[in-house]
Amino acid sequence: MSVLTRERPAPTKVRRIGPRARAERREAIALVVPALLPILIFSVVPLVSGVALGFTNATLRRDAEIDFIGLGNFIELAGDQRFWGSFGIGLVWAGSVALLTLVSAMGLALLLNSNLRLKTLTRVLALIPWAMPPVVIAIVWRMIYNPNSGPLNATLGWFGLPGVNWLGDFSTALPAVIVVGVWSGIPQTTVLLLAGMQSIAPELHEAAAVDGAGALRRFWHVTLPALRPIIIAVTILDFIWQFNSFGLIYVLTEGGPGGRTMIPPLFTYLEAFRNREIGYASAMGDVLVIAIMLFLSIYLVHQFRQAKGGRS
Repeated sequence: MSVLTRERPAPTKVRRIGPRARAERREAIALVVPALLPILIFSVVPLVSGVALGFTNATLRRDAEIDFIGLGNFIELAGDQRFWGSFGIGLVWAGSVALLTLVSAMGLALLLNSNLRLKTLTRVLALIPWAMPPVVIAIVWRMIYNPNSGPLNATLGWFGLPGVNWLGDFSTALPAVIVVGVWSGIPQTTVLLLAGMQSIAPELHEAAAVDGAGALRRFWHVTLPALRPIIIAVTILDFIWQFNSFGLIYVLTEGGPGGRTMIPPLFTYLEAFRNREIGYASAMGDVLVIAIMLFLSIYLVHQFRQAKGGRS
């Protein structure tokens, strides 16, 4: 009779951490903690506090009591057509600015990547909006859009065209604000695209030119595929940034006329500090946090797939 024997698995070796490794780990923790403390104090704690306030009836009124009301704010918010209308405007605003910025920055990056005279001066001029704070940009553009003394209407007058109330008319307010958003966002997108273009091997363009490809075909079959990861990443991040923007539109229009440029962060701010409904505004902020996390997950999934493809 045969006896069945089972092979015993080899005992796993326990990796012991020596004194030197433990000391290095303590040093690493000691170096990381000072960098994490400001993030914890100024980002995580306010975020958690804001999320918690969304479940209360907190207000800015004097001697007001704060009570836990559960999902009351969110139930009310589900039927708030003003907020969801601002949400739709925010999507139009962020999507338009992100796409138009990409197209404009692509053209400028191609121009700066060519054999252009005074290339250095042109690059410096192209980066001027990047050095200006959003509030300053908004003030300058309010002067440009001024219906009475703005240079834009003055230029239209030279051609015999009537002036336009750019920021006060329902049909022009949102497009006018989008133009400002695109103008302020072009520099950083241009820098990223230009860096990607300069990392493309010149031999690829030379080989395509030898095969008879013109400038347009070389852009379509060489430049664009090489820039695809940068284009996707910068467009998603720009969309998230613009959807969460506040200062530019607040200074330009304060959400007017008639809420035509009212984006969610601005609506939330006005609800909190004009109507003094902190709890209800915090519930809006909770919804915005979830939306931004969803948008950010798209970017992270793309980055993960890109890194996985690079390893394989």
